[in-house]
Formats: sequence, C-alpha cells, structure tokens
Amino acid sequence: MKKSWQIFWHFFFWISMISFFMFIAHNNSKIATVNLLVTFVGYGAINIGLFYLNYLAFIPKFLDKKNYGKYVLYVLLAVVVVGFFKYGVGWIFHEYILTGRNGKTINFASYYTSALFTSIIFILLSLLLHFTVDWFLNERIQRDLENQRLTAELALLKSQINPHFLFNSLNSIYSLAYQRADNTPDAILKLSEIMRYMLYECNDNKVDLAKEVQYLQNYIDLQKIRFGEKCYVNFDIDGIISKQQIVPLLLISFIENAFKHGVANDPASPILLKISVDEGSLHFYMHNKKHLLNRDAAGGIGLVNVKRRLKLLYPGQYHLNISDINDTYTCELSLVL
Repeated sequence: MKKSWQIFWHFFFWISMISFFMFIAHNNSKIATVNLLVTFVGYGAINIGLFYLNYLAFIPKFLDKKNYGKYVLYVLLAVVVVGFFKYGVGWIFHEYILTGRNGKTINFASYYTSALFTSIIFILLSLLLHFTVDWFLNERIQRDLENQRLTAELALLKSQINPHFLFNSLNSIYSLAYQRADNTPDAILKLSEIMRYMLYECNDNKVDLAKEVQYLQNYIDLQKIRFGEKCYVNFDIDGIISKQQIVPLLLISFIENAFKHGVANDPASPILLKISVDEGSLHFYMHNKKHLLNRDAAGGIGLVNVKRRLKLLYPGQYHLNISDINDTYTCELSLVL
C-alpha cells in the first residue's frame, strides 16, 4: 500500500473513532458540547500523538533493535511528561475538565492517574499495531519465499524433462542410424517437431490439452518409426479435449517408460494408452507388458519428476495409482483440470 493511502486510512480511522465516541457520550450524558470537544478532540490529539511517537520513533529506534532498557525508559518518560501536559491542558480548561458534576475540583492525583492510564492504553495499542503489521509482513514474506522456492523447484523439474526426453529419443534414433534404416530422416524430423513444441509451446503454466495430446501422439509416432511394423500401441482418446488445459509435459514420462521398459513388439500384449476427459477432469490409463531385461541401470528420473510436479501443481486434486507386479505395469492417473 502506498504511503499516501496509509496516511489517509490512519486519519480516517482516528476521525471515525473520535466522532463515534463523541456521539455516544453526547447521547448518554448531558455534557456540554464544548466539554466534549476539549475532551475528545484535544485529548484525542495528545493521545494519538503519543501513539505515533511510540509507533514511529521509540519502537523502530529501540524495540526493533532489542534495546529494551532504553525503550522502557523513553516510554515511561514520555508517559510521565504527557501526563503533566494533559493536566496543564485540563487546568487551562478548568471549568470543563477539572470540575466534576458536583462542582468540586478533581484533585491532581486522581486526574494524573487517569491520564497515565489512558496514555498506557495508547502505548499498548501502538505496540499491538506494530506486532500485527510485523506478523502480516512476515507471513507475506514467508509466502513469497515459499512461492519463489516452489517456482525454482518447478523450473528445475521442468528443465530436467527436456534432457531426459532428448536422451531417450536420441537413443532411439541412434538405434535406427546404427541399423541404417531408411526412415531415420523421418525420425529426426519428428523429433524436431517434438522439440519445437517443448521449446516454444510449453513456456506457460498450462497448455491446451489438444496440443499436449498431439505432442504425445508425435512421440508415439517417433517410437513407431523406431520399431517399424512391429510396434503395437493402442492410443485412445475419449471426450472433448479442445476446451481443456493441462500442465505441459505431465504425461510424457509414463509413456516414455512404457516404451523404454515395456514390450512394444508383441501383438498379443500391445501398449495400452487411454485419455478420458469428462466435466473438467482427466483420467489417464496405461498398461504394458514389462521387458524384464530392459532396465535402466542408472535409474530413471522421469517418474520421480512427474510425482513431484503433481504434488506441487495439483495438490489434493489428483490420484495416482501405479501397479508394478510380475510382468505387467499399470498406471492410472486422475486429476482435476
């Protein structure tokens, strides 16, 4: 909030409070208007001045710097001096302030004690405001730091996807080149289309689901080029995907694992992939037969990555179930788009 607005709201608050208490006092007593003005406006200005003396001077200069001894000393000195000042104002307006309803003059001890009590209340109010503002500022700083940390972590996780994907894809193309396959150029062209999407379409927090599905299809096509006619994959889409959005590069790790660790050349056990979209939710299903001899000795980062991204980007809005038993691997993911 700009400083000018802060001053305005502080001014508005005090004017409102003084007016409110004057209205209450006027309706519940027969005190003269002049008496009310002197009491609430004059003494209100003194108390408000003490409030800001503590809030703007004593607290930042002594309390925030943990110089507690000086802080207590200056506050006590200010309260004592303001108490005498209030009595001086009361003496000037003797007939309105120091004269009771019975016509007798209020003695110094009673009046001064009351003045000290009021001053201490405004000191405590300024302390309460200070600690409240500090608490909210610290909360906001903590939230900002947490958001920055999560943003940095997500950026790191996303940056890991491209090298991981490229590493696996280049292995596939290397296999084609090693075999001197005629469709190697087609594989390279398909990879360039995939990388173009990853570089230029995935910079936003979410992308169109239709584009993400096309990206997955391109990857599957790349794998079909690699395996040739012996690649058996069933990829089904159910529901309307043109009006939905999803976090980019979220599902690719599952499909990569299906080709990397699964059996894609068995017509009896094809890789099954299905995406169903219904009323703002997505259900992804994958099932493949495992290639027991085709394991990544270094351990993959893909699934660890996607699990962490799901936790950060869809907290409480997803359910992931992975079944890795015997010679089959099944993955089911449901999330709110």
